[in-house]
Amino acid sequence: MKAHPSIWLVGCGNMGGAMLNGWLASGIPADVIQVVDPLASALPAGVRHSAGPPEGGAPDILVLAIKPQMLADVAPTLPVASTTTVISVLAGVEVETLGKALPGAGAYVRVMPNMAAAIGEGISAVFGPTLDAAGRDQVGDLVAPLGRVEWIDEEALFHGVTGVSGSGPAFVLRFAEALAAGGVGEGLSPDLALRLALETLSGSARLALETGKSPHDLAESVRSPNGTTHAG
Repeated sequence: MKAHPSIWLVGCGNMGGAMLNGWLASGIPADVIQVVDPLASALPAGVRHSAGPPEGGAPDILVLAIKPQMLADVAPTLPVASTTTVISVLAGVEVETLGKALPGAGAYVRVMPNMAAAIGEGISAVFGPTLDAAGRDQVGDLVAPLGRVEWIDEEALFHGVTGVSGSGPAFVLRFAEALAAGGVGEGLSPDLALRLALETLSGSARLALETGKSPHDLAESVRSPNGTTHAG
């Protein structure tokens, strides 16, 4: 049986932790994962941990899940080789910047997940311009536990991705908050109003995904002329 590639997870905060849990749940052996984070604690059994890069050479896969402003300080301590794939979830850090910070790696990949990755229900945009087919499969398998994976062919598209899916959960949740507040204004209890709002958003999104119908067409199917939805 072919050995699983070694993985270093540099930074194990909210997103790094979500990735780690997803990898383990997908069947990746704990002992091939090295968490490099001085503040990490209570890690799953079998996962290796160190405050800084361990000795013994470069990993096959180096995942950067630190804060973007930490890259300049952390990168010089990390070994990479021509066989290393660098995967970054650092918002706003371009592939060219990754290459300059960690020269000599075999490939550089940008990933933008969103907050629903914490429960495996997120969606991640992935850009890896130099990956071959095997490399795309490998990276896709590592990102898939966070939710759906969407490959993009132009790095500039991350601006749009950030607005729609990166920041989007905050916009949607603010809408849910406002929807619930409207219900409270009509006499519903806050708990009931919030449950109604959240389940309505969740169900509506699932309906659009599973039927393949556009949000516009589904909205129109609910709206009766001169009815309450139309008035709203």
